[in-house]
Amino acid sequence: MELLEIVLTLGMLVLLQAVLGFDNLLYISLESKRAPEALQSSVRKWGIGIAVGLRVVLLFLLIKMISAFQAEWFPISWKGVIEGSFNLHSIIVLVGGVFILYTAMKEIFHMTVVEDFQTEVNRDASSAKSVVAKIVFMNAVFSFDSILSAIALVSDSGAEAGERISTTGFWIMVLAILSGGGLMIWLADGVSTFLQKNRMYEVLGLFILFVVGIMLLTEGGHLSGMKLFGSEIHAMSKTTFYFVITVLVLTEVVQSRYKRKLLQQQKSQRN
Repeated sequence: MELLEIVLTLGMLVLLQAVLGFDNLLYISLESKRAPEALQSSVRKWGIGIAVGLRVVLLFLLIKMISAFQAEWFPISWKGVIEGSFNLHSIIVLVGGVFILYTAMKEIFHMTVVEDFQTEVNRDASSAKSVVAKIVFMNAVFSFDSILSAIALVSDSGAEAGERISTTGFWIMVLAILSGGGLMIWLADGVSTFLQKNRMYEVLGLFILFVVGIMLLTEGGHLSGMKLFGSEIHAMSKTTFYFVITVLVLTEVVQSRYKRKLLQQQKSQRN
């Protein structure tokens, strides 16, 4: 690779890591609230740091053992109900989707029944460790898309994913992963602080996570060729995902401004 090509490829990979890391960063910011307040910042940094190290390991494994991730583990053939051929990749993505949906639904339910938002749940060091473990696990789930896309960008044209990747290409991907991880560590505290100061946006964040869970389930179903009641599962495209997120954000912004305007109007009428 020439120097200009290396710089351009690295730039594209860092941008890819940043774009695909948005949903991951949101999950980290929301999940870290379960740790003791004094440990939340370090939990986010340790979680992201360990996860970045595992991403490099996962990159190496995917390059060397990509066929093992794509090999069929077991099929399901219940005609007219559920059909599919599951591999390690699809199973990890499906499990991640279920876990994200469960987390989002549990937090949304908690918000609807809680009586005192100022009362904090008792949290200890063990909860901080479990939060770090969850962050690392979900980081691994979110890593597949970015790593496979990076491999496709760096692979020689005409080669299968994971084949004919040069040493230079490998280290470019490692540098992109480290840069993306550093960017996430830098932004994590800011995103968490924003959500803490603007509690209304936590609901928006949870519904975005809900959409992320659906996206992962559709992707896992697509990877396994799943059919439910005779209908094939198609993966939600990133374009559709970001369109839905944009609509959710715009709706929240308009609603917040409208609510603020109504409150000001009611206040002026009382005066």
